[in-house]
Amino acid sequence: MKKVAIFGSTGSIGDSTLNVIRENPDLFQAVTLVAGKNIQKLMEQIEEFKPQNVYIISEENANKLKEKYPDLNIYCGEDGMEEISKLTDFDISVSALVGIAGLKPTYNMIKNGKTVALANKEVLVAGGKLIMETAKKYNATLLTVDSEHSAIMQCLQGEQQNKIDKILLTASGGPFFDKEITDDITVEQALNHPTWKMGPKVTIDSSTMMNKGFEVIEAKWLFNVEPDQIQVVVHRKSIVHSMVQFVDGTIMANLGPKSMQVPIAYALNYPKRLKNNIEKIDLFEISQLVFEKPNLEKFQCLKLAFEAIEKGHSYQVVLNAANEVLVDAFLNKKITYTQIPKGIQKMLDSHKPMELKTVEEILELDKKVKDETRKMIED
Repeated sequence: MKKVAIFGSTGSIGDSTLNVIRENPDLFQAVTLVAGKNIQKLMEQIEEFKPQNVYIISEENANKLKEKYPDLNIYCGEDGMEEISKLTDFDISVSALVGIAGLKPTYNMIKNGKTVALANKEVLVAGGKLIMETAKKYNATLLTVDSEHSAIMQCLQGEQQNKIDKILLTASGGPFFDKEITDDITVEQALNHPTWKMGPKVTIDSSTMMNKGFEVIEAKWLFNVEPDQIQVVVHRKSIVHSMVQFVDGTIMANLGPKSMQVPIAYALNYPKRLKNNIEKIDLFEISQLVFEKPNLEKFQCLKLAFEAIEKGHSYQVVLNAANEVLVDAFLNKKITYTQIPKGIQKMLDSHKPMELKTVEEILELDKKVKDETRKMIED
């Protein structure tokens, strides 16, 4: 039986992961649950899954948990996150914390030589070079539960001897692919994703296509390819999750249901597949598959992501940090929708490149950019 640690247990990826565990109690056991502020949901998970270790941000909530569950190992705060991410009593962890908060815990787990199933894009966007080098140094296994990157990983199974010509990274196009992007776009409209159910931050990123920009950076690091070998392809039905084109012109594609449980289960039981009760796709119902080019002038965030890749590592940290603050500001109705790419562009333009060798240096730059972005919003 595999012991599983879930960093981000109360989020959408956490929900899907626990559902896989719930459906396969003979294969998996949730031993560590890391939450944020949602103590009620965490308590429900504790009652059902009986973990050994849990984390919640505030000390006040941690004390409530200690009172209710005296035999449980309970962690909180910054020091608590450091401690719980250094535990080794699990076989695989799912790294699904939102934003840059996932970088240091993931780094700690990889440094301990653990298997990590990555669901946090920002870990590789901000720390790709460091994370991949650390994984290699400590013989850690880095898997992915992103539907697109899982699809690529599956397409590459058994193809180690064959050279990749191009990765075809599919995108749903979000809610505004065929609509004009204006300042009149509301938070509610941007959160209305046509095919996927995700958390608010990721859903906004999907609507601006920054999510896809992050995935391009992820793919570069995960599959050791150059940026010009990655092509974003808009496929609005989200049936084809991604493709790989080889040097002989052959294209391998991964098709499947629109459910995060599939890539999560694949990562947890890698490389064996698990049976599930998710409705299978019917090719006769689909009838046809349509692929379109994204408009980089319309989706400025995707364009900025490609620019950040070309300019270097520190620009990718700036891209991620500025985006995180600006998306939060939009969700809280402090800025308009078009101010997201405009703000990112300003932060990239004002940045001077620097070498980042440690997690601490990355986090320091991240904090600096976030402070400057907040100040820009206030001004």
